[in-house]
Amino acid sequence: MPNDPSDSAAHDSAGPAPDAAAGRARRITVQRRGPLLVEGPVEIELEDGSMVFSDRFRVALCTCRRSRRYPWCDTSHRRKA
Repeated sequence: MPNDPSDSAAHDSAGPAPDAAAGRARRITVQRRGPLLVEGPVEIELEDGSMVFSDRFRVALCTCRRSRRYPWCDTSHRRKA
C-alpha cells in the first residue's frame, strides 16, 4: 500500500499531531516481510530531525530502507536485490 509523499507535508514540531490529544492509542501492524502499517494520522521525526506528517487513515512505513519515498513504503521490498 504505497503512500504518496504529497499526502505528507512538513508539520510544525511545536504541536502534537492531530488526534494525538484525544489519547487514542495507535494500532501498528507488523508484517514479516513488509512495511509497518500504522493507523493515522501520524507525525514522524526523521534521523535528521525533520518532521513529516500524513493525515491518511493508515500509512505504510518502510522498514527495509529500499523505498525511494522513505519513510513511506513504495513496495520496493518486493523487488529482489
